[in-house]
Amino acid sequence: MTNKNKVALITGATSGIGRATAQEFAKHGIHLVICGRRQERLDSLKATLSKETEIYTLNFDVRDRAQTLEAIAGLPDAFKTIDILINNAGNAHGLDPIQTGDLDDWDAMMDINVKGLLYVSKAIIPGMTARQSGHIINIGSSAGKEVYPNGNVYCGSKHAVLAITEGMRIDLNPFGIKVGAINPGLVETEFSEVRFKGDAKADAVYKGYKALQPEDVADVIYFAISRPAHVNIADVLMFCTAQANSTLVKKEL
Repeated sequence: MTNKNKVALITGATSGIGRATAQEFAKHGIHLVICGRRQERLDSLKATLSKETEIYTLNFDVRDRAQTLEAIAGLPDAFKTIDILINNAGNAHGLDPIQTGDLDDWDAMMDINVKGLLYVSKAIIPGMTARQSGHIINIGSSAGKEVYPNGNVYCGSKHAVLAITEGMRIDLNPFGIKVGAINPGLVETEFSEVRFKGDAKADAVYKGYKALQPEDVADVIYFAISRPAHVNIADVLMFCTAQANSTLVKKEL
């Protein structure tokens, strides 16, 4: 099944899994709408990938409902028909137990991971239902499958992503729209730097073992969207070999 010349919109495309997914899609001739808050990074990615495919950048924060809806509504005609939506934007903030959790951290996680996903989806799904075609991949986490110490609100936000994904798949089934979730464990990105708020502890997260790389997750995302029309990859949990669950990782001394 070819996806060449289809249009994919990817949120959180300025780094990590989103950036790697844009790079993977470009190899296959998929036209891209890359979204993020850092315009300079979007411009850099566009300059690199424009040799392989057509690209349009959208600079907005998924937490801002009006900004999100306005940005997507303003897409030029050549990019208005979104065939593939990758809801990748997400973050973890802090590792505090619930009794000392920071309200700003909680707001950030729920606003980006849950409400941001909903705002972007709301802007795009009506076009898919009208055409009775489309494919949505929501990037979840192993934290959506289990809860671990000090994960509380982050785990809650990712459990919500999986519940929303299942609800989307039910509601959009009559329209022939595919919906799935890809749920990675430890991936070596800027994720830990954000979670530890720049603390040196972030440097130790990926030491002593080989974590998943963004490209590994991008490979699985492309696999999911390149299946035949009658096949939908509904849910994937992926770990690096060293990881057994959220808290058990085999590290070399």
